[in-house]
Amino acid sequence: MNIAIQSSGLVLTESLRAYVHRRLQTALGWALTRRMAVWLSDINGPRGGRDKRCKIQISLDHGKTIIIEDTEQDMYAAIDLAAERADRALVRQMAKNRAYTHDKGNTLAAPAPESATTDPL
Repeated sequence: MNIAIQSSGLVLTESLRAYVHRRLQTALGWALTRRMAVWLSDINGPRGGRDKRCKIQISLDHGKTIIIEDTEQDMYAAIDLAAERADRALVRQMAKNRAYTHDKGNTLAAPAPESATTDPL
């Protein structure tokens, strides 16, 4: 899994980077995604409050993109909640793709031919 992590307004420590990798691997490791980008930011700076933001962008096949954003008081909580929401969003998107593919195949299939031969009893 290719994860690009960027930060704004806070220092991206090695432990925070490892936590993001471990949490996303746990939540989204089942999916075969090509790329993920994670942005971690401190919106208000040293003033405090609910201002730690985690934004996750998942690039899927066929140009589709899922973007999840969560803001919490603690950065680790924001990462956890964003990872859980990304997992649910990815499951929904994959279910839509599967349902659409199956429905499309059923509607485009030619009707079965009627039996041409009849057995007179």
